[in-house]
Amino acid sequence: MARCVSCNDEYDPNDDAGTCKECYEEANETEQEMKEQIEELKAKSSFLALASPIGAPSSTTDVILVASADAASRPVPAHKAVLVSRSPVFRAMLENDMEESRSGTIRITDISYDTLCSFVNYLYTAEAIASSLDSQMACNLLALAEKYQVNHLKTFCEKYLISKLNWEKALALYSFANQHNANQLQDAALEFIINDNMAGLAAHEDYQDLVDSNPRLVVEIYEAYLTKQVNTAVLNL
Repeated sequence: MARCVSCNDEYDPNDDAGTCKECYEEANETEQEMKEQIEELKAKSSFLALASPIGAPSSTTDVILVASADAASRPVPAHKAVLVSRSPVFRAMLENDMEESRSGTIRITDISYDTLCSFVNYLYTAEAIASSLDSQMACNLLALAEKYQVNHLKTFCEKYLISKLNWEKALALYSFANQHNANQLQDAALEFIINDNMAGLAAHEDYQDLVDSNPRLVVEIYEAYLTKQVNTAVLNL
């Protein structure tokens, strides 16, 4: 006889290796229920998704966004209802007597046309434009997400940038995350730096720039490293 790893009851090992027949059948039922729930969620997501006006302008759009820093920028059409529902900042602009509400035009500085298109596309579909997504675009989108309080996009960008962390980008992303209150990204970059990379910190090409621009962050790196060393020493006592 063998013991089921799930319920700890004895069972005939010739039935189903690892679990008794009852637990095996229950696990299969649970798996099937989860698959059905996933399919239902996918169907709901597809139903609720809105068609992005990027590349397919609609006559129903009633506001335009312009990347005013990009001389080659074309107006990006959108729906007020979508912008208002996705961003409290857009809501304040468009539901009050502000220039954007009166003119129907929202000018966004310091971004490219491609970044603006990707931003608007995300507001409609909760997906970034795959062909344009890289670390720089993720940084641009994160900055926009913070500015317009689109938290879902900000989290998406943080996770993307964390997945791309390497020694070359670590200090720049650590500083960037601090500027834009991206706590998950900042913590991940800090962990990356203090885990086996401190020996090369002062020689990193971005180190002196960080010392000059924000010495407090450099102090925080060393403090975090020393704290880790002390904690490790205590655990080894």
